[in-house]
Amino acid sequence: MELAHYSDYAVRLVNTEEPARNKDSLTSVDAVRALFGASAQMARRVTETDVTRFRNVRGRLRSVFEAADGGDHVLAVDLLNSLLMEFPVSPQVSGHEYLDDEGRPDWHIHLADHPSNASAGYAALASFGLAFHLTEHGPDRLGLCQAAPCRNAYLDTSTNRSRRYCSDRCATRANVAAYRARKRLEAEASGHSGRSADTAQDSRALSEL
Repeated sequence: MELAHYSDYAVRLVNTEEPARNKDSLTSVDAVRALFGASAQMARRVTETDVTRFRNVRGRLRSVFEAADGGDHVLAVDLLNSLLMEFPVSPQVSGHEYLDDEGRPDWHIHLADHPSNASAGYAALASFGLAFHLTEHGPDRLGLCQAAPCRNAYLDTSTNRSRRYCSDRCATRANVAAYRARKRLEAEASGHSGRSADTAQDSRALSEL
């Protein structure tokens, strides 16, 4: 499994909440288990207590994205390092999952966690994945959606560092809003010009009396 894959854990957890819309989908054991995706073994360890723990980790991960998105990269790194120290992982070489045509293992790095609960295990993988992405691509690649009021987290993997939205849907919505705003300004400018012309004509008429 590629290490970059683990960064998705952080994005998935952060985006279970939309503060501006007062929405929170992380309200049950099933919702927490869904975050693990294909990692069924880890998901089975989730208990009711983990719901609160996951929310706590979510807030800390969002703070990392907020700091990076706001340009305070030192703070983003400090916050992430705090998570890494609290939720460590152990890299191991693994090959039992993938075999080549001759049945030989395809050796790769796998992250093994040894947590006391499911939330600690998830936090360890999410934090390490985010750290890998940050050091590989730069802290400015951690962003929050610019299509208000969304503010979902995203990882910018574009070649020119141009990503500003969490999804195509938000990008389209933002573009439509910007287009309508331009049209309103044009209409207002046109209206002012029309009123100015009318005022000039009235002045000329009065001067001829």
